[in-house]
Amino acid sequence: MTECKNSSSVVRIGTSGYSYKDWAGVLYPVGTRSSDYLKLYSSEFDVAELNFSYYRMPDAQLSARMVSVTPPDFLFSVKAHKTLTHQFSSVGIASDVAEFVKGIDPIAEASKLAVILLQFPFSFHYNRDNREYLNKLCAQFGQLPLAVEFRNRYWQRNSVYEGLKERNIAYVNVDEPGLSGLPLAQDIVTSGTGYVRFHGRNSGNWWTGDNVSRYDYFYNDSELGEWVPRIEAMAAQAPLVLVVFNNHSRGQAVENARRLRQMLREEKE
Repeated sequence: MTECKNSSSVVRIGTSGYSYKDWAGVLYPVGTRSSDYLKLYSSEFDVAELNFSYYRMPDAQLSARMVSVTPPDFLFSVKAHKTLTHQFSSVGIASDVAEFVKGIDPIAEASKLAVILLQFPFSFHYNRDNREYLNKLCAQFGQLPLAVEFRNRYWQRNSVYEGLKERNIAYVNVDEPGLSGLPLAQDIVTSGTGYVRFHGRNSGNWWTGDNVSRYDYFYNDSELGEWVPRIEAMAAQAPLVLVVFNNHSRGQAVENARRLRQMLREEKE
């Protein structure tokens, strides 16, 4: 955990996913079994964003195992399944949410659930139908903590922030390429949890790359330094701030997470 200057807020820094073979030699000793990745990961970082739950519904047995191998104060941000954010239909929303929630119940019961991350694609435009769907979807989760990430800039408006505040839902700030239509970097806080996701600034691969090449990017100190005052501003508004790196290729997320953590600690000193 990291504390920010002039704030009692806790900043947790981690990565999006942790099970990557090319992290051997960066975070995991060469030869480490994949079944031991999370235990080793949680010895250095105090939050992990779960990506697999987007591709397949989470399983309660696996969730229980993840709880058992992580420290008592470890937290998870769990990405919502694609049927809820990318391939959705209002018809099956209740059953899909119920299945998802059942799968992560051991995490929630252990008080290790930071948020459920609802990450919507660029094609999820700001319009009446999508606003109504978002409202209906969030209501299905009851009192479970939620965070929403928009990949379309037109959601960046005060009425959206106020709506999230009214529902106590975290707004996800992002670092992405400076391409037309993509969200701008901000330090918005709409709940007791602030959230930042670093996706890299790989403009060349953003629209045409896959889920590896799109995020293949390494942040330099100047780029990370831009976020230090933003994170400090967020920490002044929320008791918990989550900072997650999604540039996972070749362990770049690990290296950048370590460096930003160091920069925040140096700033506090």
